[in-house]
Amino acid sequence: MGSANWKGVRLSDVLDQAGLKKDATWIGFNGLETAAYYETPNFVRELKLDDLDDHVILAYEMNGEDLPYLNGYPLRLIIPGNYSDSWVKMLSRITVTKEYKHLFFMDVAYRVPDNDCECETPEKKYPKTKPITKMNVKSVIGYPLSTSTVTKDAHLVVRGVAFDDGHGIKEVLVSLDKGKTWKPALLDSGDKGRYAFRAFRFSFKPTQKGKVSIMTKAINRIGEEQPFAKDIKWNHGGYKYNGIDEVTVEVV
Repeated sequence: MGSANWKGVRLSDVLDQAGLKKDATWIGFNGLETAAYYETPNFVRELKLDDLDDHVILAYEMNGEDLPYLNGYPLRLIIPGNYSDSWVKMLSRITVTKEYKHLFFMDVAYRVPDNDCECETPEKKYPKTKPITKMNVKSVIGYPLSTSTVTKDAHLVVRGVAFDDGHGIKEVLVSLDKGKTWKPALLDSGDKGRYAFRAFRFSFKPTQKGKVSIMTKAINRIGEEQPFAKDIKWNHGGYKYNGIDEVTVEVV
């Protein structure tokens, strides 16, 4: 997923070789990383076996080389379409169980409210929560930056990437008037897989001096659309934020 090219073995093949019992239901992943604070438990990610498919791999290479240390050497769990808190680095142990194990990072950390909006208020936490899993549809502008200065009537190319949980990006739209009107960006060609980041670009010439706002929103193949930042409801962790990206450049 993303700009990295991962190489590894399928988790399903490893489990087949291990020989799962019929009542196997949960699978836990633990890595060699330790928490910065000594009282924090080690990170263990537990997932339901039924939620894992053949796209899940145990990666030992990235971009044709051994995994870099900071990317999880020597082995990393890759779950395309899921947020990276589930991508356990320095994988050291895989445990399959019949019953769910109550663990800190499953029961307390990296969770969102278990309601339709996945939201709550600063004054009152929603009583029921769920782990973060599938990624929201999102686009991110890589260039220009909000600190950029561009020349009037010069050719400006907006560049960025879009992604979702694996349904695939259908289109990316660009607005130069704070979201009143939208124009399609050009998506990169070629099938890199439904989990890959989709690069986009949009060209225009600023015709007036002053500040220009550039906004982008992604839409995936099942119609899920990136929302305005103002429409995203709040949660205590700020998790799964996918508001429409915006940069403001100075035209001189």
